Amino acid sequence: MLRRLQKSAACERLEQSCDECVWPACANVIFSDGLGDMRTMLRFLNLICLLAGLVSAISVYAQEAVPVMVAVVERAKSDDELRLTGTVTSERVASLSTSVNGLVKRVRVDAGDRVSAGKALIHLDSAMARLALDRTKAAAQEARAQLSEQQRLRDEAKEMFERGLIPETRLHSAESERRVAAARVDRLVAEQKEQQEIVRRHTVVAPFTGVISNKFTDPGEWVETGTTVLELVDTQRLRIDVQVPQERYRQISVGAPVSVELDAVAGRLHKGKVIARVPVNNPGARTFLVRVNIDNGAKEMAPGMSARVVFKLLEGRSTVRVPRDAILRKPDGSTRVWIVIDGGAPTVSERQVELGRSLRGWVDVQSGVDAGARVVVRGNEALREGQQVRVLSVVPGTSGSH
Repeated sequence: MLRRLQKSAACERLEQSCDECVWPACANVIFSDGLGDMRTMLRFLNLICLLAGLVSAISVYAQEAVPVMVAVVERAKSDDELRLTGTVTSERVASLSTSVNGLVKRVRVDAGDRVSAGKALIHLDSAMARLALDRTKAAAQEARAQLSEQQRLRDEAKEMFERGLIPETRLHSAESERRVAAARVDRLVAEQKEQQEIVRRHTVVAPFTGVISNKFTDPGEWVETGTTVLELVDTQRLRIDVQVPQERYRQISVGAPVSVELDAVAGRLHKGKVIARVPVNNPGARTFLVRVNIDNGAKEMAPGMSARVVFKLLEGRSTVRVPRDAILRKPDGSTRVWIVIDGGAPTVSERQVELGRSLRGWVDVQSGVDAGARVVVRGNEALREGQQVRVLSVVPGTSGSH
């Protein structure tokens, strides 16, 4: 006759550690009377459950351990020099224009001509303005003559009044007429000066010594006030404009020494210094303008030339670097890496990082990981938090070591 056996304490312990026991009905196992010693059978059941748990664990590990390649996060000191390319520019570049409307009569220069300050460059037809000036001169002379006559009449009236020959009213009237004549002289003299200035403005002169870089008009053309006719560049006072990345801007100070090499004269170094930092950035390029002056100038320099500038930075910074392949960019704009957590079985954990500059396949990390951590560089596309991994190899660092 068959009898029902109750589950042993050993089976209860195994049930807690084995979710896929091969004996799901071990709570009530039915045996026949002729199977032998009960204790031997219970030991056999315990062994079977233990083997099943081990097989299940090995199977899960084999399925979830993802093969990956890793790299060690490095701590490296950034360079204390910064090499950038700049452009030679002039301190003074003027777009010359006329002060009056007029017809271009003569152009005395062309592009490339060197001129000195005050030299006449362009003449407008000033015939009508000169006629108007002659008219104001004549009017001023007439007014002076009338003033002289009014002064004589006033003096006569004063003498006659003192002798009692005319009333005081006549004296006041003569004085008033003299004052009117004097005011008319002042007005006409001012008009004469105004017309002289108009005539002068029919000639465009060089405001400083330099080179004509562009000519925009020729004789016979009509120009309006403010129309650019020439472009003048000062070639004596030159500087070099350099666009500096925003992360390096604060490491450059005014007065800091620099070395400059003109691309047009390769191999010749010039010493210079930073003369200005413009604290307004270019929003498109995220750069700031820094201006450099070369000591004692350089005869070879000309506006528009390119130059290689080496800045001496204030201090070298300690930075953490990771390979570019370790960086994962998310749709929300964040950047993340997977780091390997060592333990009984290696697992991975995702970390958000803030990036700095990129150089030769490595990226500076400002926060998120520490030096010495291992980051996944291959096989990181579909990892999950806490997933087990199997490290195949460690890629070389910037020093070349594995």
